[in-house]
Amino acid sequence: MKITTKKLEKSEIEIVGVLEAVEFEKQEEKALNTIGERLELPGFRKGKAPASKIKESVPEMELLEEMAEKAISEAYPKILEENKIDAIGRPQITITKIGKGSDLEFKIITAILPEMKLPDYKKIAKKENANENFKKEIVIEKAEIEKVILDLRKMRAEQNRPKHEHKPASPHDSSEAGGEGEDEAEHAKAHAEIPESEYPEFNDEFAKSFGEFKTAEEFKDKIKSNLKIEKETQQKDKLRLAMVEEIMKHTEGEIPEILIQSETDKIFHRLQADISNMGFKTEDYLKQIKKTEEDLRKEWRSEAEKRAKLQMIIQSISNEEKLKPTEEEIKKDVIKITEMYKDADPARARAYVEQMLENEKVFGFLEKQ
Repeated sequence: MKITTKKLEKSEIEIVGVLEAVEFEKQEEKALNTIGERLELPGFRKGKAPASKIKESVPEMELLEEMAEKAISEAYPKILEENKIDAIGRPQITITKIGKGSDLEFKIITAILPEMKLPDYKKIAKKENANENFKKEIVIEKAEIEKVILDLRKMRAEQNRPKHEHKPASPHDSSEAGGEGEDEAEHAKAHAEIPESEYPEFNDEFAKSFGEFKTAEEFKDKIKSNLKIEKETQQKDKLRLAMVEEIMKHTEGEIPEILIQSETDKIFHRLQADISNMGFKTEDYLKQIKKTEEDLRKEWRSEAEKRAKLQMIIQSISNEEKLKPTEEEIKKDVIKITEMYKDADPARARAYVEQMLENEKVFGFLEKQ
């Protein structure tokens, strides 16, 4: 593989690569296996079709693009290591030449960690750790437990409510006497608030319907335990936020544009997922709020810059304190994700896991100061 690198503005670097055709062709088998996992062919179970049949069934360009993705995913970490590039964030990858029997040519633009002028983060962390607001004993009140139980009883009552079935009107019924008015009354009755007196009783049988609980008291203890964990997590999150806010306030450093774009992409993808989960389309949502995607991205820029700066701070502390996750730790979590989400891209899963593990190690280090 031939590689050339060029430094760009704002702590970015351009990598231009050429992978010889003979090496590129070696990715075909892996690409066919990946495509085969999501392909359903007549006469074969999903993921069980032979490579020859898969190759016959997919467009040549689809196969080449899958081969290119695998080739670059494998090559990228080696390129960084061999060229001593301290990359941060997700790279922007462009295929500049692709074809059967041809060399694969590509361009990668990635951010490199700029020099960050960090404050005494250990001193800041120690000060925040000593803050009494983050050391309060977690107490779960009886009323909080009762509130959860009441909500669960209400949920079960709504689940057990008989479904309203619309009955066709009798030929002898008139619309005035029992048509639409009656339907509206039935609809209102079916969706009326269920009184608490009709909620199921909180007893051993009720507890067993939520899992392997033998008694209502055992279930109540579990509710209390969950509430305590939730409050402890909230308290820890507040401490971590206080730490990073103070560290960020006193940190100086250039933020690569590619990182800001990457963080903006993450915010937009989350919005798209939320809209999709509600059963809407992104374009319809944008019309409703009378904004374009570009409008939203401009509004999010400040938040994206903040997130990008935090990422650089975490990586700088990680480098300084040697807190990088091990290859074994990364692979372990990547396997979990790819097994849980079969369509997950391994390269993206790895980037996500690497960042999450590094974040956790850095925050764990700060919390010990």
